[in-house]
Amino acid sequence: MRKFIAYTIGATASLFILGYTVHMFVGGLVSGFTERLAIASTVGIGAVVIGWMTWDILHRK
Repeated sequence: MRKFIAYTIGATASLFILGYTVHMFVGGLVSGFTERLAIASTVGIGAVVIGWMTWDILHRK
């Protein structure tokens, strides 16, 4: 249970930082819709990758 909480906090913080990074790079350069689309797609891909890494760690143990 402790690992689950740690992974959840780490994943949430990582996805927040990833979304904010995309906002900082493209914010103001593109339209608001395009920025939200870029943030959503990047965070979605990041969530899949973090989920796969977490599954791999838990599966190997």
